[in-house]
Amino acid sequence: MTGTRHLARLILRRDRVLLPIWVLLIAALPASYATTYAELYPSAAERAAYAATTAGNPSIVALLGPVHGDSVGALAAQRAGLLPLIVGLISLLVVVRHTRAEEEAGRRELLGATVLGRYAGLAAALLVTYAADLLLGLLVAGGLVATGLAAAGSLAFGLSVALTGIAFATVGALAAQLTESAGGARGLGVGVLGVAYLLRLAGDAGGTEWLSLLSPLGWAQRTRPYAGERWWPLALLAGLAVLVGVLAFRLSARRDLGAGVLPARLGPAAAGPALAGPWGLAWRLNRVALLGWAVGAAALGAVLGGAAEAAGDAVRGNEAAARLLERLGGSASVAEAYLGATLSITALAAAGHGIQAALRMRTEEAGQRAEPVLASGVSRSRWLLGHLGFALLGPAVMLTVTGLVTGLAYGLSVGDVAGRVPRLTGAALAQVPAVWVLVGLAVLLFGLLPRISVGAAWGALAACLLLGQLGAILDLSRWLLDLSPFTHTPQVLGGPVSAPPLLALTATAAALALAGLAAFRHRDVPT
Repeated sequence: MTGTRHLARLILRRDRVLLPIWVLLIAALPASYATTYAELYPSAAERAAYAATTAGNPSIVALLGPVHGDSVGALAAQRAGLLPLIVGLISLLVVVRHTRAEEEAGRRELLGATVLGRYAGLAAALLVTYAADLLLGLLVAGGLVATGLAAAGSLAFGLSVALTGIAFATVGALAAQLTESAGGARGLGVGVLGVAYLLRLAGDAGGTEWLSLLSPLGWAQRTRPYAGERWWPLALLAGLAVLVGVLAFRLSARRDLGAGVLPARLGPAAAGPALAGPWGLAWRLNRVALLGWAVGAAALGAVLGGAAEAAGDAVRGNEAAARLLERLGGSASVAEAYLGATLSITALAAAGHGIQAALRMRTEEAGQRAEPVLASGVSRSRWLLGHLGFALLGPAVMLTVTGLVTGLAYGLSVGDVAGRVPRLTGAALAQVPAVWVLVGLAVLLFGLLPRISVGAAWGALAACLLLGQLGAILDLSRWLLDLSPFTHTPQVLGGPVSAPPLLALTATAAALALAGLAAFRHRDVPT
């Protein structure tokens, strides 16, 4: 363990921007949900009707999990049902970033040549991630208590979120020992998380509790905050973390540095014609991520479309809730206002994919793979435009798939497929220019300020998420809301489409991307 403390300080310094952003942002959400439910459903009868409608819709239960009561706390806990999944994903990626990615880049071997213990790198990554998850859990619990909810239920929910993050951080540590590449470790870890979510989804939606109990995400929701708390699921999550962690440390001591336990699959001896140019290379690097995001978008669209009518029924008759939905999703029917609000959240996810694809250029540059390509006949402009093309195309594909599947599911539920599919697809595509603005900003940061590009680009996305989710609820100033490009997206489901905002957003995205290209052409590329 020699050097663990110093490596932990290094990780904290490298993540000094991203770590506080995601901790504080996620910690604020449950308290905001509790405040909203207390304002929208002040009477017990209104909350009971809402809970009954929610519990009776398999799509909502599949997306968020079961509701275990009709109190404000129980409703807020169900509304925040995706937080354990999100925290587990972030924790997993953070551990892979500071373990396998460091080995792949050669930095861990360099540090290992000093006085550094064999377990120090893995231990430091896990300690920092565990500390962040526990801090997040305490902040979540404290925020819920500050809204007037019971301390026991708040603590149960906060710990369920924190321990889920810890469990999947340890899964990320194990995946980092099994594979030779950071991409493979991420894929393996995210695959395990996806299987856990599908088990939880199938068990809750189908009423098969034993299936949900096979999933750590199902354990987290069985703590039943504010509805007769159960503490044994927390012990299961902690036990899983311990068992997987011990296995990860044992494997780390038995493998060679830079190698994985699982043998690497050899590629073809010669590259195909598709890799003859920068576009083919960009496609090769981004195709798996694009496919994964598209499949996830289709699954999300099916759930959202199937839940729209029930969501409309749940708030129908509640003027305050209907007005809030209209502010978030447009002035159409309540169900379509719900779809408009959820499509805006999907657009943020699509922006995350676009930013990830754009920042792949920074990954290639930092890994010293960009310089050999640029030393050949490939110009900087062609190389950057190849990656930019997929950063722009990927979100468009993702939102198209979301709109199509959402429209199909909603159309089937109301008996109007022909009318709903084009309407929902258009509403999803209207979000594309706003997504492109964030992609253009990421390209500008890469070209102008590459060292802070990763943290700043993801920070901009987090700010847009915060403004979009809490702006209407907190009634923030208009000038502050206007900082988000998604504020300027026309509400297609609430009225006629206005072309000028879409054109202005597209022009802004183009200007940012061109400025980033110009800056990249005139700066040094590290070798």
